[in-house]
This record gives sequence, structure tokens and C-alpha cells, in this order.
Amino acid sequence: MSLRRRTLLAASAAASLASPALAQNYPRRNIQLIVAFPAGGSTDVGARILAAAAEKALGQTITVVNKAGAGGQIGFTEFARARPDGYTLGFLNLPGVNTIVLDPERKAAFTMDSFIPVVNQVLDPGLIWVKADSPYKTLADLIEGARKQPGKLSACTTGILSDDHLAILMMQEAAKVEFRIVHFDGGAQQLAGVMGGHVDVAFDNVGGVAKRIQSGELRGLAVTDNERSKFVPDVPTTKELGFGTVISSSTRGVGAPKGTPPEVLKVIEAAFVKAVEDPEQVKKMNDVGLALKPMVGAEYAKYYADLHKQAAKYTEWALKMR
Repeated sequence: MSLRRRTLLAASAAASLASPALAQNYPRRNIQLIVAFPAGGSTDVGARILAAAAEKALGQTITVVNKAGAGGQIGFTEFARARPDGYTLGFLNLPGVNTIVLDPERKAAFTMDSFIPVVNQVLDPGLIWVKADSPYKTLADLIEGARKQPGKLSACTTGILSDDHLAILMMQEAAKVEFRIVHFDGGAQQLAGVMGGHVDVAFDNVGGVAKRIQSGELRGLAVTDNERSKFVPDVPTTKELGFGTVISSSTRGVGAPKGTPPEVLKVIEAAFVKAVEDPEQVKKMNDVGLALKPMVGAEYAKYYADLHKQAAKYTEWALKMR
């Protein structure tokens, strides 16, 4: 049975037990979808594609609102504080939410329990890459270089305690090497840093640079996943290369504030599952290089909890290195 059919059956069963007024009347007006990152970024692009598809299922306009700043903390805070009535939803970026919660210096006004994960849209695997003329032709070359120059070979991220940062820590643990870690504020700065020769290697995500890898502008060394990415099929995985514990990605999906009524959640869930599977949405996501990974219900909840445990380990390491 398909994910969509299972979800729709669950939604139907829940609706029969739910408050008739809520089940029948939601949604009555426009819905706001908070994205905690700037317009034009990969999270924003995916959110807008998904929102357009979900509007057809819900019969209401979904307005994407960018609330960027503080590595997502501003947007996540507003999302957590929203009235739990189904009219304000938000995109959950993991492990971004996890590491903000886990870092005591961030003094987050929310916890992981402040959000209800509803439907995941994207799992964007990590990608270790260098510029095309780099002396590091393979991941083995990079590791050998790091071993010869402990703490000198520079590796950059798109932010402190981002999934990229955690991936570097995983690689350091697995390969028993030490990089000089450089943190940028986003993909544009990261690209400029590597292309300008200021940084040796980037730990990033497939979705951000797949087209540049395909064009030969950049060289992919490894995808931090168990399976190769269809967007960069010639780039081997960390698992293939003997680093099976270095598995990292950025996942993005729709969530609701804690306290949102179950009957409303079922309507939202059914609509967004339908949107994720919409052929037009699938094509648009493929065109921009973002890998779909629909998760819903117990599967998404388990992923949400398991990832937090993994993030806790490496966040603790990162905080000790400050």
C-alpha cells in the first residue's frame, strides 16, 4: 500500500472520531508557512514548490513567510510560539533545530517538543567537494593530506553546528584526523571561500552544488550517505569508501506547533502527503536537485527522535572545542 493511501486511510479514520466542526471547517482561510531561512535558498525553494502543490489539496492559499536570522533560530522561535490552530505551519530543518536546542549558549525559547513533525519532504545528503583543480582527487587523498598536516588542512561549513559541521566531526572521528574548521554563514560564502583558494574542502549538501559538480566546475569526493545520489551518480558514498559511520544530511519537512488538534493535523498530513507525491512537484524538485524523502506518522516521529540522539553526541563534542 502506498504512503499516500495509508495516510489517507488514517486521515479518514481519524476524521470519523474527531470533532465534526473542526474536521469539516478546516481550513477556512489562508495558511502561513514559516521558513526560517532567506528567500532563494534550497529550503525556501523546496518549501515554495511544496506549498503550491498543497494549495490544490487544501483549497486555500499557503503563504511562505521567510523569517531568517540566527541560523534559523528566529524563524523557529516564531513558529513555536504560533497559535496551534493549523493556520501557522513551519518548515523543520534537521539537524538545525536539534543543535539550537542542544546548545545552551543559544538559550532557545523552544524544545524539540515544541513542534509536531507532520510530513518530511527532502533528505539532502551531505557532499564533500573541492574545486576542480584541487590536488585532492579523491577522499583518500584528502584524508592522507589531513594526516600529514594535523589541524592545518581547512574544511568549511555553512554554519556552526550545521549538518555540515557535524559531518566534519564524524569524519574526524572515523578517519582519526583533524581539520581546521572554518564556518561561513551560508552556501554562497562557502563557495567563494573554496573557489578563491582560501579553504581546501567544503562539507556541504548535494542540492546546493549538484549542477556545478555536473558541469565540472567542482569535484565531488564523497556523498555522506548509504546510497549514491542520482544528481551526482559518479560520486562515491562514504559507505563505499570505508566510512560507513559518516552519514549526514539535511532534512526538511512540514511541522505544526505543539497543541494543534489531532483532527486538524490529519487534514494537514493528508494534504501535504498528496503534495509531496504530486507529479508536478516531483519534477520541479528533480529540476532543482533536491531529493525527495517522504516520511509521515510514526516513521517521521522516529527519525525526529533518532536524529536528536545523534546530534546530541556531536554537538557535545563541538561545544567542548570552543
